[in-house]
Amino acid sequence: MIQLYTFGTPNGRKASIMLEEVGFDYEINVINILDGDQHTSEYLAINPNGKIPAIVDPDGPDGKPISVFESGAILIYLAEKSGKLLPEDPRKRMAVIEWLMFQMGGVGPMFGQTNHFRRFAKQEVPYAIERYTNEARRLYGVMDKRLGAVDFLAGDYSIADVATYPWCARHDWHGVELSEFPNLKRWYETIAGRPAVERGMAVPPS
Repeated sequence: MIQLYTFGTPNGRKASIMLEEVGFDYEINVINILDGDQHTSEYLAINPNGKIPAIVDPDGPDGKPISVFESGAILIYLAEKSGKLLPEDPRKRMAVIEWLMFQMGGVGPMFGQTNHFRRFAKQEVPYAIERYTNEARRLYGVMDKRLGAVDFLAGDYSIADVATYPWCARHDWHGVELSEFPNLKRWYETIAGRPAVERGMAVPPS
């Protein structure tokens, strides 16, 4: 059984959604990042970066256990292990990887900074709030334009959507109404209605 080390954040929920989508059995190990669980020596042996999520698969590619950290890498690993949500066709595969990298390099970091400065910073920093809110809005616009041409970010439902949805689920934290981005709203509601997504978003149980 795959061991999932996670907490209730967008990055953590990427992994649980993916595990639900591909139907693998897994056990939840809560890493409470508010209490510093991510800095224990036991966890750092699994993820040297001290972040969540991470997984340990006792049945790795060579039949031996393998640990995987970084949420994007986890999605690729689970997609390749299951043969789902990452196409083999080189052109379609590259589209998925492009939009996965868009999330990893853009949506995640920028939405994360928006969350921090709008909600958690110890002092108000107007310049940072404006900068990151504007960049988040720009990224919503990029996705909305793309989703006006295709059903999902890479064309078909894929790990790119699994990666991006949990971040967009906090759109209200970013000062964004989804009605402002109708194509994104359609995409968001479609993904929210998937049973696997609903189950994955509830991990870990509150």
